[in-house]
Amino acid sequence: MQRIFLVIVDGLGIGAQEDAHLYGDENADTLGNVSTITNVRLPNFERFGLGNIRELASVKKNKKPIASYGKMREMSPGKDSTTGHWEIAGIHLDQPFPTYPDGFPDSLILKFCNGIGVDGVLCNSPYSGTQVIADFGEQHIETGKPILYTSADSVFQVACHEDVTPVEKLNEWCKYARNEVMTGEHGVGRVIARPFRGEPGSFERISDKRHDFSIKPPEPHLMSLLLEKNIKTYSIGKVMDLFAEVGFSQYRLTKSNAEGISQLLSLMSARIINSFTFTNLIDTDQIYGHRQDPEGFARCLQEIDRAIPAILDKLTEGDILMFTGDHGNDPADDSTDHTREFVPLLVFKKGSQTGNNLGTRETFSDVSATILDFFDIKNRLKGESFLSQL
Repeated sequence: MQRIFLVIVDGLGIGAQEDAHLYGDENADTLGNVSTITNVRLPNFERFGLGNIRELASVKKNKKPIASYGKMREMSPGKDSTTGHWEIAGIHLDQPFPTYPDGFPDSLILKFCNGIGVDGVLCNSPYSGTQVIADFGEQHIETGKPILYTSADSVFQVACHEDVTPVEKLNEWCKYARNEVMTGEHGVGRVIARPFRGEPGSFERISDKRHDFSIKPPEPHLMSLLLEKNIKTYSIGKVMDLFAEVGFSQYRLTKSNAEGISQLLSLMSARIINSFTFTNLIDTDQIYGHRQDPEGFARCLQEIDRAIPAILDKLTEGDILMFTGDHGNDPADDSTDHTREFVPLLVFKKGSQTGNNLGTRETFSDVSATILDFFDIKNRLKGESFLSQL
């Protein structure tokens, strides 16, 4: 029975990359700043060797880590979830997805409005997702116009109150934007439906009804190669959305990290032979990183840390468990955007006596190379396997 479980802690960076200055992130340090500010204790990650990757204020170095440890460099241009997850799956971008620091061009707005039958949009600027509904929500209710905004990432986000525009209609609008508007040179990484509820002064996003419409990934990639060899592939959390709903035998959507961990434990208990499970735990990024909340980020890491013993109990001999990130999202910097950072890499192999130093990996794609190696599949993608070092 061969199984690999890959867990992405969304937004978990471990220090600025050498090219971070090109993104305005030269001082970014998600895990370092959270550790210093909150003094968060992560005993199970410490056992894995998290503190061995680099010095952290509250996570000690372990002389005998039970997992192999290192960090990974992102080679593709960008610092968003799609770029990060794609590179983990062996896909490298030659150029970044387009971004719109001055808002979307009038021609795109007109095409979008004509296609969905509205006479205009509100905002059309880079904006915080919580602030944009606070600032434009009441006007949206009065006019019915959707709130359109972006960020430093390649995203086309549409926010509507559920009582003004039902979620089903909002999803139809975003699907139209994905397929008919944001294409070609304007092919953004994601079109995101952002429903919200509540009254003026107390609007809140409905996170479990959010839907991401990603651009379709090129093939081959990790999951397509696994499926060719009859390896079952499972998505937990938003991973399925980031790959445009292709490449997985089954997917399980989640509303929170707690639910994501529960779904992971459920799949592990099923003991499905020859399987790969790709999990994203989003709360660190969506709830705490973007909202500049290091204390919340720390609590979220502790929630994951507490789950590790239960996860380890579900592993069988030869199984591999990996933890990593997809980009940074420093809650202590002066921006609510993602950050260009290295990501930690922790790899536990059931049956191994001790972990090894995996060093600094040249690309996130070393993960996909290792997974293909584990299943004895020829690597037709980027990256180098570290399987022999485990």
